[in-house]
Amino acid sequence: MFYDYTELTIAFFISLIASFLLTYLVKSLALKIGAVDHPDHRKIHQEPVPRIGGLAIFFGAVLGVLYIQPAHDSLIPIAFGALVIIITGFLDDLYTIRPIIKLTGQLIATSFLISSGLIIDRLTLPIIGMVDLGFFSVMITVLWVVGITNAINLIDGLDGLATGVSTIALTTIFIMSLIDTQVLVAYISIALIGANLGFLYHNFYPAKLYMGDTGSNFLGYMIAVVSILGLFKEVAIFSFIIPVIILAVPILDTALAIFRRAYRRENIMGADNKHLHYELLAGGYSHRKTVLIIYGFSALFGLMAILLSNASTATVLIVTFLVLSLLHIFAELAGVVLGGRRPIVNTLRKILRKLERGRGK
Repeated sequence: MFYDYTELTIAFFISLIASFLLTYLVKSLALKIGAVDHPDHRKIHQEPVPRIGGLAIFFGAVLGVLYIQPAHDSLIPIAFGALVIIITGFLDDLYTIRPIIKLTGQLIATSFLISSGLIIDRLTLPIIGMVDLGFFSVMITVLWVVGITNAINLIDGLDGLATGVSTIALTTIFIMSLIDTQVLVAYISIALIGANLGFLYHNFYPAKLYMGDTGSNFLGYMIAVVSILGLFKEVAIFSFIIPVIILAVPILDTALAIFRRAYRRENIMGADNKHLHYELLAGGYSHRKTVLIIYGFSALFGLMAILLSNASTATVLIVTFLVLSLLHIFAELAGVVLGGRRPIVNTLRKILRKLERGRGK
């Protein structure tokens, strides 16, 4: 089965334009029903900002997918799961529901996928080869979907951050789906990319509207879904780690948050202001620069994942070294390693300054 690039392009613009225009309606709705994010000690914004912007992303993506009308047995279960996720996020944006209720909604959404047979049933490991997960496939699928859903939710702390990081991840998945002829993944991804970009115009700093849990949970859920549809189905060596590399930034942020809260004996499902983006702000970076730094690292990890997807052993080793180096540099920037010291970052800054001086002369 081959792509119709004209259809892909039209679907992209339908989603983009629909999301862009629907954002105005969603903003009015948010103000009418009181779905507003108020400032507090943990948040950056100083004025109340409407949320539930995720509704514009959702409906924009739906219109794009409806135009293409892809055929797949799991589409209806995916749609039902997405609907549950949207309702759960919307209720949280409106009433601030308890974490256990949010988790229940995510588990119900995941159950639709599992009942349709859309699970992570195997992993391809180097040397060992393909491993059938058997009974553990359901548990791994639940952990992946719930984990990625919450990872995107946790990184949604600055204007345009979750929208941009999600778009970069989806673009990476879209490129890989074109390479590997994963038609359904390409169709869903392009609709989500268009919807995200249409919303990002309103959401980038200074944001006029937040996506809220409505949007972050939906995007996390859909990224988890398309990765199961495409990336986990590949048999190439190291394919099991590719989705993790694509989502390295939100996964690292989530892992650090869980470790930090567990170490302090706090509720791991609670909230704090110690996420990577907050640490970058505390390190002296501006709001806009912090977001762009995280965009940059997300794009680099996406590029590494593409290089790794069909790589030779030598390339795998080089890419693995680069990924680990990038993770360490990002952790240094965020001040979460080496007691806040930044030896590698400072060295790179000195090199860049020397290069700039050389050009000036």
